[in-house]
Amino acid sequence: MVKRSNIAIIGLGYVGLPLAVEFGKKCKLIGFDNNSQRIHALKKHRDFTNEVDRSSLKAVSGNLVFTDNLDDIKGCNFYIVTVPTPILSNNQPDLKYIKNASHSIGKILKKGDIVVFESTVYPGATREICIPILEKESSLKINIDFFVGYSPERINPGDKLHRVSNIKKIVAGSDAKSAKQIQKVYSRIIKAGTFLASSIEVAEAAKVIENTQRDLNIALMNELSIIFDKLEIDTQEVIKAAATKWNFSEYYPGFVGGHCIGVDPYYLTFKAKSIGYNPKVILGGRNLNDDMSKIIANRILQKSSLNRSPKILVMGFTFKENCPDTRNTKISDFVSELIKNSNSKTAVDVFDPWINQITERENYADINFVEHPKSNYYDLCIISVGHSYFKKLGIKNIRSFLKKNGKIWDLKYLFSKEETDFRM
Repeated sequence: MVKRSNIAIIGLGYVGLPLAVEFGKKCKLIGFDNNSQRIHALKKHRDFTNEVDRSSLKAVSGNLVFTDNLDDIKGCNFYIVTVPTPILSNNQPDLKYIKNASHSIGKILKKGDIVVFESTVYPGATREICIPILEKESSLKINIDFFVGYSPERINPGDKLHRVSNIKKIVAGSDAKSAKQIQKVYSRIIKAGTFLASSIEVAEAAKVIENTQRDLNIALMNELSIIFDKLEIDTQEVIKAAATKWNFSEYYPGFVGGHCIGVDPYYLTFKAKSIGYNPKVILGGRNLNDDMSKIIANRILQKSSLNRSPKILVMGFTFKENCPDTRNTKISDFVSELIKNSNSKTAVDVFDPWINQITERENYADINFVEHPKSNYYDLCIISVGHSYFKKLGIKNIRSFLKKNGKIWDLKYLFSKEETDFRM
């Protein structure tokens, strides 16, 4: 095992780029991505995810080199894989990106090299899927010729408070010696410290249950909001009252999309089913959260008393507030439900200052994105994402988009009960 780590990061998205920049503050490394357009933009210090600003990219440009050429990382000996692990349309794990990364690294793997996976997977995937590919491509043997680790990413897109360096890092290795080496490398940049897990499987499981727990907590609040709506009780007021107890966990109802909370539980349930156990609680929460687009759309349409040809404005399209990430956003399903469950003459405009409209029009051809809402035009305005921009815009300006008797649904509690007409 080499004493000096020459690092390459494979995958430069929401996870890989911030990680590469942190390492770039301490040492030289190479960032690899097979998306040539992405590499071209990063070389010009532009990050479309808005996770890393221009000045930060410039500051590490002397240490951090970007490339889309696999040959450029042949000289490295510490590979960190940060590629996406989404789900397929049938909610099964989509492992093609992590498999492709394993094939690529396997072709250039040398004796003594270490490969660390950060992508979220089910417990056992690294050993069952990734290591055999690395061995086959390289003709090397695990824990004899090369070593593997797992250190789950904990990136929260759009969060400027919890960053790579101040989030505790779980690390694990394929043997005790490699685990210590991996821990040493990450300790160079992680100010919050590291936690050495006893095995790769423990580290994989720890990551996947983090978001499964959040998914279930939100599912509980979604179910409570359905009950309280039928009882004509304000859900936010109930939560505020309950939160006065010291051990109450404060979660709010809403859409659950994105690449983590709405995806990771399916990785765990896939593995559970493969060993003969059919999860009940986890899948129950998942099913409810996936149904919320339809439930909320129906609730709004039933209570809003719309005319025969209503004009609706949906404010927010990204999967969460204050970031441009639209992966697995549930707002697209929500808009479809609004149209399907009202009538064909319903017109829905979507306004989100965070998105790239050209890109999203290609990805969501059925959605009518607008640069700015029309004045005195809409019968109904629905605040679906809690962007700070909307809060700053103010309720008066939002009201100006509405017709005289237009109504505002505030699904994110951005404004007080008195300022809006309906809430979640």
